[in-house]
Amino acid sequence: MNGRARNAESALRAGDPAGLSAVVLGLGRFGGGSAAARWLALRGARVVGTDLRTASELPEACAALADLEVELVLGGHDGVDLENADLVVVNPAVPPTAPPVERARKGGALVTSEIELFLASAPCRLVGVTGTQGKSSTVSFTAQLLEAAGQRTFVGGNLGGSLLDRMDTLSANDVAVLELSSYQLEGLNRPPIVRRPFEAVAVTNVLADHLERHGDLASYAAAKARILELLAPDGLAVLPDGPGPASAWTAARAERFDAGPGDAAWSARTGLPPFQAPNLRAALALAGAVLGDPARLAAARASATFAPPPHRCERLADLAGATVIDNGVSTTPDSTAAALEGLAGPVVLVVGGLLKDLDLAPLLRAAAPSVRAAVCFGSSSRTLAAALAGAGVPADAIEDLDAAVEKAVERAVAGLRAGEVLLFSPAAASFDTHANFRERALAFRRALERARAASEEGRGAVSS
Repeated sequence: MNGRARNAESALRAGDPAGLSAVVLGLGRFGGGSAAARWLALRGARVVGTDLRTASELPEACAALADLEVELVLGGHDGVDLENADLVVVNPAVPPTAPPVERARKGGALVTSEIELFLASAPCRLVGVTGTQGKSSTVSFTAQLLEAAGQRTFVGGNLGGSLLDRMDTLSANDVAVLELSSYQLEGLNRPPIVRRPFEAVAVTNVLADHLERHGDLASYAAAKARILELLAPDGLAVLPDGPGPASAWTAARAERFDAGPGDAAWSARTGLPPFQAPNLRAALALAGAVLGDPARLAAARASATFAPPPHRCERLADLAGATVIDNGVSTTPDSTAAALEGLAGPVVLVVGGLLKDLDLAPLLRAAAPSVRAAVCFGSSSRTLAAALAGAGVPADAIEDLDAAVEKAVERAVAGLRAGEVLLFSPAAASFDTHANFRERALAFRRALERARAASEEGRGAVSS
């Protein structure tokens, strides 16, 4: 690290980037880039925000920065002086090997990220969670336990958005529970720039995902393993038990948790589906490490009302007697398989999107005994329909999401059986039609309500 980068790091650790020349590379659409630009500009840095998208494609980011002296270079990076910047804050969606990032690094800038800006100067206590599946739920359950114990708690990172705008309100005894993606962990410096090491971290599981970015499972796992670099020497690492890349990971204080599903009694006590059992077990370990008092943890566990984030096997209003479940968070075959394995009744499955280079076998194994009909949408509609049909599941291929939901509602209502479930669980990425899984899940809900209204109107006309 050269002198310019060292000076920038020292300024970040002090929470005082005044006078630094900073570039935010990739403003993005979800608030992290604009939050980083705002935080830097409000503290006196000279900030350029740049993105390949145009202003019309980034209305939220442009509005967030409109009242500040932030230079915007949009529709490309032409004219942005990356070589002479002191600090370059890279959006997690931008690969570390991207040419602009390489230019900045070779020029001597400190290359960092929005999450590392926060970690560099955050005064609060820190807890981190990563994993392929279940990290958002684990973060939520941990925060709910801590809040039930009277602990002032904030949620951020990949879930809940940037905490940079809350920096001035944080105290030394507050706790920030952060969801950390493989992209966010990969982008940390070596060693990470952290004012206070994490008191506890958890890895929910490490399964194949994001291989288009990381190349193979080993590289993806290596990115996830970087969460252990954030841990204090006496901090607790909560790691999954059983086979997988994380089986070889350890820390001075490590606790293994059972990553298998819970039993029916557990599910009945919490009201959560069985696949959430390991996420709650990990959350209990994390909260216990923070509280440091078994009695407080027991009281919190008894009083907390556990609610996962939206689109995680979330039950919506019933449809003519069928249970409707939104599992829109699913972007892999494994996660849809887990949702199916937790359902008892026959299922009408809505599945599709942009397939990743992942094995469909887990999905097909789980679908064969429980799915009575599938409706496949998006760019993978024909591929998925053929694969499901090959596994003995009747499947329609309808590329348009609205039309697919209409067909699924028709299938569910026309052949309604006791205990039936209409499950939206895409098992594929959203980028063929939507910016992220949330936008796609909300589109599903809108389509569902239109199809529901049309179905109810049709039934009413027949009965009148």
